[in-house]
Amino acid sequence: MMKRAFDLCASIIGLLITWPLLAIISVLIKLDSRGPVIFSQLRVGKGFRPFWMYKFRTMVEDASGQGLHLTVGQDVRVTRVGRILRKFKLDELPQLVNVLIGDMSIVGPRPEVSRYVELLRSYFSETLAVRP
Repeated sequence: MMKRAFDLCASIIGLLITWPLLAIISVLIKLDSRGPVIFSQLRVGKGFRPFWMYKFRTMVEDASGQGLHLTVGQDVRVTRVGRILRKFKLDELPQLVNVLIGDMSIVGPRPEVSRYVELLRSYFSETLAVRP
């Protein structure tokens, strides 16, 4: 209960403090490349419950159809603005919305993509006993 209260307060304060930065990043993404500002991906959370995780888009539109599922090294699909966002982890800021709605926690394990969880379900059982 206390952790959830902390998560709520921290996400609200984080969003209030960073909203000007979020707006600037959104404009820069739109000026840099075509496609949506927010990238959403289905991830697996507490109790193996799927949820949509939000991030700023750092790759070209339809990047998943243009190469590997993982980004390695100097992937050409990463945009100019995306490289900066990734370097400073600013692409993760929209996850404060995931924390606000209760899908994630400020502190917790990394939520994983469902295809990996299904391959190694027993491996993830302990990890997914808590909110990512």
